[in-house]
Amino acid sequence: MKFKMMYSFLNSDLDIIEKALEEAVYADSALLREASLHLLQAGGKRIRPLFVLLAAKFGSYDIQTMKKVAVSLELIHAASLIHDDVIDDAEIRRGEPTVKAKWDNRIAMYTGDYIFARALENMAEINKPDAHYILSNTMVELVVGEIEQMKDKYRFNQSLRDYLRRIKRKTALLISASCQLGAIAANVDKNINVKLAHFGYYVGMSYQIIDDILDFTGTEEELGKPSGDDLLQGNITLPVLFAMRDQTIYSEIIKVHENMPRNEIDRIIHLIKQSDAIERSREMSNRYLEKALLILETLPENQSKKTLKNIAKYIGKRKF
Repeated sequence: MKFKMMYSFLNSDLDIIEKALEEAVYADSALLREASLHLLQAGGKRIRPLFVLLAAKFGSYDIQTMKKVAVSLELIHAASLIHDDVIDDAEIRRGEPTVKAKWDNRIAMYTGDYIFARALENMAEINKPDAHYILSNTMVELVVGEIEQMKDKYRFNQSLRDYLRRIKRKTALLISASCQLGAIAANVDKNINVKLAHFGYYVGMSYQIIDDILDFTGTEEELGKPSGDDLLQGNITLPVLFAMRDQTIYSEIIKVHENMPRNEIDRIIHLIKQSDAIERSREMSNRYLEKALLILETLPENQSKKTLKNIAKYIGKRKF
């Protein structure tokens, strides 16, 4: 089943959210408006809004309320990507020039800040103190994760724990918050909303590990950026950590630097793909996925539960 077919019953609500996203970043400044829309209009799976809506289906679902939560979560994600591209000096995202590439670093940073602010403003309409605490804590952790990623660039001696803690902050907690905030806004029973938060965390960990695998196994056309780009930028991901357990590959990887010629990085990517690193990374992703699916089994039966199961499996098995 194609990904979009899994949640086709939500299409009209997702269209409402798409329109609301564009309205949320409207600015009087033409430059700020254009820069803010640039990434949003480049596409994306809208995973976070989707999880907001599906989690809310376990409670009192109202699209006008859910729209505010879903838009806020997607804006936070978008803002973090814009900042990420400045940190990584990235030129391409989703097959389009990044905000920093089309304009410059200063415009990108201010645009990211503006989108963060609009996310908080949008969420302010939700009168749920616990939801605001979860959101603010998630944003703090997200920023800490970004700082850790900067600090860990080209740090080839980092541990598996370092990597897992970083992707937890960078990816998993925002997906977890999407599930939990959707549930809270829909007045879902606390026991269920906590389970949904745990489900989102495990799915988020699996999602990021698969993303890190695809950075090596995908083509430039599929990725919307050159393969192995994370490694070239000094981001040490799970396949790299596993590959470095082979001393021969380790001695090659530690030579990586940002100005390394493309043919050299391609040779190292080949070595990583020839090792057992990709398979071992998939195994770890599968362990997180299995934990997510086990939690789903304890939730009430409805269409949302079936859809969450299908989406989790899709996320954990992506190969393009």
